[in-house]
Amino acid sequence: MPDLDPALTDELTETALALADAARPETLRWFRSDALSADNKEEAGFDPVTQADRDAEAAMRRVLAERRPSDAILGEEYGHSSGSTCLTWVLDPVDGTRAFLAGAPTWGVLIAVGDAAGPSIGVIDQPYIGERFVGAGGRAWSVGPQGQRALATRAPRPLAQATLLTTFPEVGEPDERAAFQAVARQARLTRYGLDCYAYALVAAGQVDLVIEAGLQAYDIQGPMAVVQAAGGIVSDWRGNPAHEGGRVIAAANARIHAEALALLRDVQ
Repeated sequence: MPDLDPALTDELTETALALADAARPETLRWFRSDALSADNKEEAGFDPVTQADRDAEAAMRRVLAERRPSDAILGEEYGHSSGSTCLTWVLDPVDGTRAFLAGAPTWGVLIAVGDAAGPSIGVIDQPYIGERFVGAGGRAWSVGPQGQRALATRAPRPLAQATLLTTFPEVGEPDERAAFQAVARQARLTRYGLDCYAYALVAAGQVDLVIEAGLQAYDIQGPMAVVQAAGGIVSDWRGNPAHEGGRVIAAANARIHAEALALLRDVQ
């Protein structure tokens, strides 16, 4: 995780929280609404986008235009906007649009800011539950129904005692699914379908691992910054940087990361 000057870290953290504040009402206006509908971005399958996605990203971009107009932006809905600083804001206005459509509160607004080396600050915001998970300046915390709490990942335990999460049962391509299943067979408990909220649970010390494939930069950079600030490790399936997406493993600690990685790294 790239280091930033403390004053700049404070400024960027305030901006990230302002983005989350701006996105909340835009998503809640549509969530569980009879007026909600979805367009499909993919001919061969179902990759939905809703007006909530578009409205939330537009609201965040307006905040950045006012507060940080010289920074670049990479957003899922409106693409890349160049900047004159070394910083890029990475935005996923509704991560988990399928859950959003189903009325399940496991979706979230994802926000990150960093440079080419990866994110320095990240936010996972779940507007309906009212929980926000933040990683910035080497510390992580949540704010929600139980107030503000420091976040810390779980202590080491064997994979045989671990809880593993992923979003889709098929995980990715057949070889990726086989690699995931090799880990799942050894884990004590495997759960599916939690989208970005799974990474928040790693940061909060509730679960040990999240393993996914086929991610984009905007899917992982916000969660990555939160998990790492809470003491966890996020990498690709071979232990390399994961901030550009692809195959990702988020682990509570180095021990469980190494044990799971040994089962994943052979996939081609």
